Amino acid sequence: MTRAIDLHSRQLAKQHELTGPQLVCLRQIHREEETSPTKLARTVSLSQATVTGILDRLERDGLVRRERSARDKRKVLLSLTDKGLKLVRAAPSPLSEEFRSRLASLPEGEQAMIDWILRRVVEMMEAGDFDASPLMSTGPATAQAGDIADFLEHDPAAQDDVDAAE
Repeated sequence: MTRAIDLHSRQLAKQHELTGPQLVCLRQIHREEETSPTKLARTVSLSQATVTGILDRLERDGLVRRERSARDKRKVLLSLTDKGLKLVRAAPSPLSEEFRSRLASLPEGEQAMIDWILRRVVEMMEAGDFDASPLMSTGPATAQAGDIADFLEHDPAAQDDVDAAE
């Protein structure tokens, strides 16, 4: 996973001189008219300070405009410049969108197993509470009992976790 993320990031930087988080912010500004920096930070799950730094760079590079709202001068609204719009249209999908698309094409049983495995990895890394639903949301998980039984048969520790959860 780390290698795929690294390769995708390098390709994005080389071809478009963008980082992954910058592309995510550009795409969100494109999707949502009249978004504010605060709303953008919340939507893309980044801190306000991180988004401010990203917006500073995007504005400096002529990709984003910050303007005061005509209705409420206290509010700053974000929009793409023509250059930013062209870049969003030309840039590849963020890796997370590609992953979501590929994950959705898998049988539901495999989706459920991947969800379970990723949650286990996070637990092992002691990452604290983790809600994979925004990333893993592809509809209700209706794994086939046989798929999961086969998986649990090969990993007795997994069966112990399932038993403990019940």
